[in-house]
Amino acid sequence: MSVSAATEKALREAMARLVEGRPRYTDGALTKENLYREARVSRATMNRATAVLEDWDGYVSEHGRRTRGESLRDAEIAELMRKIKAKTAECTQLQQKLDAAATVIAALHHDNEALREHIRSRSAGTVVAFSGRRRGEDDEPG
Repeated sequence: MSVSAATEKALREAMARLVEGRPRYTDGALTKENLYREARVSRATMNRATAVLEDWDGYVSEHGRRTRGESLRDAEIAELMRKIKAKTAECTQLQQKLDAAATVIAALHHDNEALREHIRSRSAGTVVAFSGRRRGEDDEPG
């Protein structure tokens, strides 16, 4: 048994709408139930359209049950997840650099404080004579 040309056309147009992700009468999932409902025919009528069902089964086995819109959405999600992973790695690297810089700054601060303390302890109580005039080349060291 076969179906009329008009019924086959309706089923093929319904299949195209479902595959392209632009259904009119269903939720758009790639199921046979949605195929006959989208075509506005009965299940029994769809079952007699063997050529359409062969094409349907071939498409679904090759591409899976995801619509084009779902595939695009999943690809976009995968791309965003890749970008998040890259940014997370970048942030981790920058945090490590920041931590290293903070460690160096703390060490330099500690060294600076130690040098200041050393200078203070050496000059405490030491009197330095100041003559008030500069020593020239003709002056003898004294």
